Amino acid sequence: MNILILSAGTRNKIVQYFVKTLNGTGKVIATDMSNLAPAIYEADKYYIVPKMTAPEYLDVVLDICKKEEITGVLSLIDPELSLLAENREKFEAIGTTVIGSSYTLCEMSLDKFQMYRWLETHRYRCAKSYMDKEAFFGDVDAGVITYPVFVKPARGSASISISKVYDRETVELLFAHEDGLMIQEFLDGQEIGADVYIDMVSHEVVSIFTKKKLKMRAGETDKAVSFKDEKLFALIERFVKEAGYNGQIDIDIFDVNGEYYISEVNPRFGGGYPHAFESGADHMKLIVNNLEGKANECVIGQYENGTYMMKYNEVMMKRDC
Repeated sequence: MNILILSAGTRNKIVQYFVKTLNGTGKVIATDMSNLAPAIYEADKYYIVPKMTAPEYLDVVLDICKKEEITGVLSLIDPELSLLAENREKFEAIGTTVIGSSYTLCEMSLDKFQMYRWLETHRYRCAKSYMDKEAFFGDVDAGVITYPVFVKPARGSASISISKVYDRETVELLFAHEDGLMIQEFLDGQEIGADVYIDMVSHEVVSIFTKKKLKMRAGETDKAVSFKDEKLFALIERFVKEAGYNGQIDIDIFDVNGEYYISEVNPRFGGGYPHAFESGADHMKLIVNNLEGKANECVIGQYENGTYMMKYNEVMMKRDC
């Protein structure tokens, strides 16, 4: 059993957890375009690869899979998820399983406005969103929505270029300087993160870990506390099965006056996943079981309640990179 982790970057813990789970029964291989990506040095072996957008990138990854006899491959960045999903059959042809959701769902998750339209159509509570600023201004005048709002790229990630906006003039300014922006209702409530695993054999939701986010930094959870709510578990399970996600996903949710609003989905390991693992939600083991052809039993909510995660900076030193 050999696992390939693409675009490992600074996700050291994710690589460490896979190494720990395999425990010598297989190798963990990591890749990145930079030899200064610290997570690659946590793996049993690593490769420096071209940019994901390079024409030869896919062939390089497929060659690594052949050479290292990779059982399962996953990526830790959003844009690469669609690339893997789109080429799933090429990986299967060489005996490698893509750990992730379908191309359609990866694209919908990457496009926040497309996700909003799906949520609205399927009657889930979500933040009202606009691509047309004139339609937004009309709703402001009609009292349908009020400031502040968020203006962000519809296909963005890592909270890049997100602005909290309090007036029409700023909306106009932002739209004049950048294309592909959307306007999103400000949800004034407790932000929640959910780490969810959908079994790749049974296609059932088998694990849900939820945490209240206490502090954010650069789009990632910096401090959080685990909690459990059967109402939230039921909502997540219904949403995930209706949408059709597969494997590991990360969901952002808001609790607004006791009602849960679904915000965004990342069909990969989120930056806050270590909180789940350290509290007892071992999704690496679930992945390994699936790659061995075994369906996992349901372990939803089987983790420590009230555990606090506090991220801090660490340093890795290398003489030769």
